[in-house]
Amino acid sequence: MNAARHQAREAALQILYFCQIAAVAPDEALATFFAEHHPDAGGDVRTFAHRLVSGVLEEAGALDALIVHHSSHWRLERMALIDRLILRLGAWELQHVPDTPAAVVLNEAIELARTFSADESARFVNGVLDAIRKTLEGIRIQDPDAGGDL
Repeated sequence: MNAARHQAREAALQILYFCQIAAVAPDEALATFFAEHHPDAGGDVRTFAHRLVSGVLEEAGALDALIVHHSSHWRLERMALIDRLILRLGAWELQHVPDTPAAVVLNEAIELARTFSADESARFVNGVLDAIRKTLEGIRIQDPDAGGDL
Protein backbone atom coordinates (compact mmCIF):
# COMPACT_ATOMS: atom_id res chain seq x y z
CA MET A 1 0.00 0.00 0.00
CA ASN A 2 1.32 3.42 -0.92
CA ALA A 3 1.34 5.28 2.40
CA ALA A 4 1.07 8.76 0.84
CA ARG A 5 -1.94 7.78 -1.25
CA HIS A 6 -3.57 6.06 1.72
CA GLN A 7 -3.12 9.21 3.80
CA ALA A 8 -4.47 11.30 0.90
CA ARG A 9 -7.58 9.11 0.62
CA GLU A 10 -8.26 9.43 4.35
CA ALA A 11 -7.76 13.18 4.12
CA ALA A 12 -10.00 13.46 1.04
CA LEU A 13 -12.80 11.58 2.79
CA GLN A 14 -12.61 13.83 5.84
CA ILE A 15 -12.43 16.95 3.69
CA LEU A 16 -15.46 15.86 1.64
CA TYR A 17 -17.34 15.18 4.87
CA PHE A 18 -16.37 18.63 6.19
CA CYS A 19 -17.54 20.26 2.94
CA GLN A 20 -20.86 18.43 3.15
CA ILE A 21 -21.60 18.96 6.84
CA ALA A 22 -20.29 22.52 7.26
CA ALA A 23 -21.05 23.79 3.74
CA VAL A 24 -17.43 24.91 3.40
CA ALA A 25 -15.76 25.59 0.06
CA PRO A 26 -13.34 22.80 -0.99
CA ASP A 27 -10.20 24.98 -0.99
CA GLU A 28 -11.01 26.27 2.49
CA ALA A 29 -11.72 22.73 3.70
CA LEU A 30 -8.42 21.47 2.27
CA ALA A 31 -6.42 24.29 3.85
CA THR A 32 -8.16 23.92 7.22
CA PHE A 33 -7.81 20.15 7.29
CA PHE A 34 -4.10 20.11 6.54
CA ALA A 35 -3.37 23.02 8.89
CA GLU A 36 -5.15 21.31 11.79
CA HIS A 37 -4.54 17.60 11.21
CA HIS A 38 -1.50 17.08 9.00
CA PRO A 39 0.56 20.28 8.80
CA ASP A 40 3.63 18.20 7.92
CA ALA A 41 1.91 16.26 5.11
CA GLY A 42 4.02 16.13 1.99
CA GLY A 43 3.14 17.56 -1.38
CA ASP A 44 2.16 14.15 -2.75
CA VAL A 45 -0.48 13.71 -0.05
CA ARG A 46 -1.90 17.20 -0.53
CA THR A 47 -1.85 16.96 -4.33
CA PHE A 48 -3.59 13.59 -4.48
CA ALA A 49 -6.14 14.60 -1.81
CA HIS A 50 -6.91 17.78 -3.77
CA ARG A 51 -7.27 15.75 -6.98
CA LEU A 52 -9.69 13.33 -5.29
CA VAL A 53 -11.77 16.05 -3.64
CA SER A 54 -12.00 18.14 -6.81
CA GLY A 55 -12.88 15.16 -8.98
CA VAL A 56 -15.55 13.85 -6.62
CA LEU A 57 -17.16 17.26 -6.19
CA GLU A 58 -17.14 18.00 -9.93
CA GLU A 59 -18.78 14.70 -10.78
CA ALA A 60 -20.94 14.05 -7.71
CA GLY A 61 -24.17 13.76 -9.72
CA ALA A 62 -22.77 11.28 -12.22
CA LEU A 63 -21.06 9.31 -9.44
CA ASP A 64 -24.31 9.13 -7.48
CA ALA A 65 -26.13 7.83 -10.56
CA LEU A 66 -23.46 5.17 -11.01
CA ILE A 67 -23.68 4.20 -7.33
CA VAL A 68 -27.48 3.98 -7.37
CA HIS A 69 -27.38 1.86 -10.53
CA HIS A 70 -25.03 -0.63 -8.83
CA SER A 71 -26.54 -0.70 -5.33
CA SER A 72 -29.48 -3.05 -5.42
CA HIS A 73 -32.48 -1.96 -3.38
CA TRP A 74 -30.72 1.07 -1.88
CA ARG A 75 -31.76 4.65 -2.44
CA LEU A 76 -28.98 7.18 -2.13
CA GLU A 77 -30.83 8.99 0.65
CA ARG A 78 -30.88 5.81 2.75
CA MET A 79 -27.11 5.38 2.62
CA ALA A 80 -25.06 6.84 5.42
CA LEU A 81 -23.31 10.02 4.30
CA ILE A 82 -19.86 8.61 5.02
CA ASP A 83 -20.64 5.49 2.94
CA ARG A 84 -21.82 7.65 0.03
CA LEU A 85 -18.61 9.65 0.20
CA ILE A 86 -16.46 6.51 0.29
CA LEU A 87 -18.36 5.14 -2.69
CA ARG A 88 -17.94 8.40 -4.60
CA LEU A 89 -14.21 8.41 -3.89
CA GLY A 90 -13.80 4.81 -4.97
CA ALA A 91 -15.95 5.16 -8.08
CA TRP A 92 -14.14 8.33 -9.14
CA GLU A 93 -10.74 6.73 -8.63
CA LEU A 94 -11.77 3.61 -10.58
CA GLN A 95 -12.74 5.88 -13.48
CA HIS A 96 -9.96 8.45 -13.44
CA VAL A 97 -6.80 6.98 -11.89
CA PRO A 98 -5.82 4.12 -14.19
CA ASP A 99 -2.36 3.77 -12.61
CA THR A 100 -4.00 2.47 -9.42
CA PRO A 101 -5.11 -1.16 -9.73
CA ALA A 102 -8.82 -1.71 -9.11
CA ALA A 103 -8.02 -4.14 -6.28
CA VAL A 104 -6.13 -1.38 -4.48
CA VAL A 105 -9.01 1.07 -4.90
CA LEU A 106 -11.46 -1.49 -3.49
CA ASN A 107 -9.17 -2.42 -0.59
CA GLU A 108 -8.62 1.23 0.30
CA ALA A 109 -12.36 1.93 0.22
CA ILE A 110 -13.01 -1.08 2.46
CA GLU A 111 -10.38 0.19 4.91
CA LEU A 112 -11.98 3.64 4.91
CA ALA A 113 -15.35 2.03 5.66
CA ARG A 114 -13.86 -0.02 8.50
CA THR A 115 -12.18 3.05 9.96
CA PHE A 116 -14.90 5.68 9.55
CA SER A 117 -18.24 3.84 9.26
CA ALA A 118 -20.36 1.07 10.73
CA ASP A 119 -19.37 -2.62 10.82
CA GLU A 120 -21.57 -3.68 7.91
CA SER A 121 -20.40 -0.81 5.68
CA ALA A 122 -17.22 -2.53 4.52
CA ARG A 123 -19.20 -5.34 2.87
CA PHE A 124 -21.66 -2.90 1.33
CA VAL A 125 -18.90 -0.66 -0.06
CA ASN A 126 -17.05 -3.69 -1.42
CA GLY A 127 -20.15 -5.03 -3.17
CA VAL A 128 -21.12 -1.75 -4.81
CA LEU A 129 -17.59 -0.82 -5.91
CA ASP A 130 -16.92 -4.31 -7.23
CA ALA A 131 -20.07 -4.08 -9.37
CA ILE A 132 -18.92 -0.68 -10.64
CA ARG A 133 -15.46 -2.09 -11.36
CA LYS A 134 -16.92 -4.92 -13.43
CA THR A 135 -19.01 -2.49 -15.47
CA LEU A 136 -16.04 -0.17 -16.07
CA GLU A 137 -13.81 -3.06 -17.08
CA GLY A 138 -16.48 -4.19 -19.54
CA ILE A 139 -16.54 -0.72 -21.06
CA ARG A 140 -12.74 -0.67 -21.37
CA ILE A 141 -12.75 -4.06 -23.09
CA GLN A 142 -15.38 -2.88 -25.59
CA ASP A 143 -13.63 0.48 -26.15
CA PRO A 144 -9.90 0.25 -25.35
CA ASP A 145 -9.48 3.91 -26.33
CA ALA A 146 -11.76 4.92 -23.43
CA GLY A 147 -8.68 5.04 -21.19
CA GLY A 148 -9.05 6.21 -17.61
CA ASP A 149 -11.70 8.88 -18.10
CA LEU A 150 -15.01 7.10 -18.69
